[in-house]
Amino acid sequence: MSDNIQTVTVLSKTTWTPNLFSFTVSRPDSFKFTAGQFVRLGVNPSQLKYYQQIEAGDETADSALNEDVFRAYSIVSSPFDEVIEFFSIVIPDGAFTSQLQHLQVGDELLLNTMPFGFLTLARYQKPLPKDLWLLATGTGLAPFLSMLQDLKTWEDYEHIVLAYSARSLDELAYVEKIESLQEDFGTLVDNPAKLIFIPIVTREPVEGALSERLPKLLLEGTLQERAGIALDIDTTHVMLCGNPDMVEDTKEALKTLGLVMNRRGEGNIAVENYW
Repeated sequence: MSDNIQTVTVLSKTTWTPNLFSFTVSRPDSFKFTAGQFVRLGVNPSQLKYYQQIEAGDETADSALNEDVFRAYSIVSSPFDEVIEFFSIVIPDGAFTSQLQHLQVGDELLLNTMPFGFLTLARYQKPLPKDLWLLATGTGLAPFLSMLQDLKTWEDYEHIVLAYSARSLDELAYVEKIESLQEDFGTLVDNPAKLIFIPIVTREPVEGALSERLPKLLLEGTLQERAGIALDIDTTHVMLCGNPDMVEDTKEALKTLGLVMNRRGEGNIAVENYW
């Protein structure tokens, strides 16, 4: 086993819907990461067999795999939290998530302690623009929650727009936490950023929520109108995280509006690709 692989223990689990769940694990003392990064979580073959037996309701169910299985997970928690939190979707017939949904408090997982990814605010060079837009679908919310639990984010911007899209109201997770962020973190710094939360629900009408896909909302100006802030090449940073179709379509919509991809610290648009 690699020196970077450590065993962690599941401390809690929250089931949002049959297809969405969150969980926390113990944090190794040496583990460090930057808000926005992801890690690889793993299970060993014996664990996988156990979860498959639960899934099948059959003690004879067997795993065809004979090695550890790892998948990438963005981190929900702050870089300073004592535990590590993850937000997961259940992918039907997936070798990992379809089984991991059965984990219980006390179960052990494997953690590769080498963090990955460049969806971090450090990629932007100073002086920073005044507005930060965080556009997420589904579990793509995770890295943005981590950023919003880092005081530096509140210090560096004037406005933070978090637009979070889900298919249904029950899939719109962490809303209470989002609504408490301004009070919990914004009060800890002088002149904190103002957080503007825009929920989006695409498959059922929900009072107070927008209902179209992010690219359409941007191109029609609806999202900007709701936020009360323009998207300007000189004043805006935009980060995208979510399903690949959303990321690609929203990236193109932003480019149509005149924003440019972030390269070598300069530019507006940053995305993460670990699917």
